Amino acid sequence: MQLSLNNVSMRFGARILFEDVHTTFISGRRYAITGPNGAGKSTLMKIMTGEIDPEKGSVSRPKKMGVLRQDQFAFDGFRVMDTVIMGNSGLWAALEERETLYARDPNALTDEDGMRLGELEGIVGDEGGYSADVDAAILLEGLDIPEHFHNRKMSELQGGQKVRVLLAQALFGNPDVLLLDEPTNNLDLDSVHWLQDASPCL
Repeated sequence: MQLSLNNVSMRFGARILFEDVHTTFISGRRYAITGPNGAGKSTLMKIMTGEIDPEKGSVSRPKKMGVLRQDQFAFDGFRVMDTVIMGNSGLWAALEERETLYARDPNALTDEDGMRLGELEGIVGDEGGYSADVDAAILLEGLDIPEHFHNRKMSELQGGQKVRVLLAQALFGNPDVLLLDEPTNNLDLDSVHWLQDASPCL
């Protein structure tokens, strides 16, 4: 499925940001949203990601969509590696549930728990979970986050490093569509070139 806007409208009070927007972003292409401050660029991005609902209309989204998060402090309690893997929400949910079940007393596990563990192992396998650490490390190193940072908490990183980790999160899991809001902020030229080569086309 492609990313499509279907007659999307949004206003704040009497001010119309956009009205009856209807477009489809074709796979294999890159697009840019440009305009002056306050024109509604970030609002449109939030509508496309599902963070907010439009006043009117609907959005069709692919199953896997990478999004660059703007809140640099949202993951401060997590390891850098885990923050990247969270880019695949289905995989992360399966890993957490699996860990919770394995942490129980083995004698207390029910037949239903055993069946659920089998289902979770299937999800982890289908979503590339057995190579997740390696895949995340490749992304981090490509964005100049060296290995000795990978097991640290996000709170220990500087602002520019956090942005790079969140970029890796957006790229993790080979999303069908990648939405980036000002992605080159805090990146040096080498990292910008790496991002251009690594990111899938929208």
